This record gives sequence, structure tokens and C-alpha cells, in this order.
Amino acid sequence: MFGKIGPMELILILVIALVVFGPKKLPEIGKALGNAINEFKKHSNKVSAELEDAVSSANEEPTIENAKKAKDNPASKKV
Repeated sequence: MFGKIGPMELILILVIALVVFGPKKLPEIGKALGNAINEFKKHSNKVSAELEDAVSSANEEPTIENAKKAKDNPASKKV
């Protein structure tokens, strides 16, 4: 019921947004919304990569080389 937005609903939403914000503000709002979505995607990809790296390194057998890498890498030190 709420998950499907058809073309008529989308047109209605755009017309209401045009009336509320006006034709000059609407492109600025769209650009700001696009930038916010891009930043969110970028940071969520970064977090996902860090989690995958942490999980894959947790599954490795502890070796002297891994310990040296962890010691030399300042990002792996916990505060």
C-alpha cells in the first residue's frame, strides 16, 4: 500500500513541492538532497569496507607478521 509510488503520485508530490518552495528554490533543494545522498553512500561504503576488513582479519590465524602490521598501523590502535 505505501511502498509503491506511481507516476501520478510522483507528479502530485512534485507539483506540491513546486507550489510550496517555488521554481527558484526547487533546484537548490534538489542539489542539496543529491549531495546529502552521495555523502551518505560514500560513508556507508567506507563503513562497510572497514567492517569487512575487520571480519576478514578476525578470521585469520594470528601470526607474527599480522602482529607487526597491527603494531605499525596507527589506525588499528584502540583509544
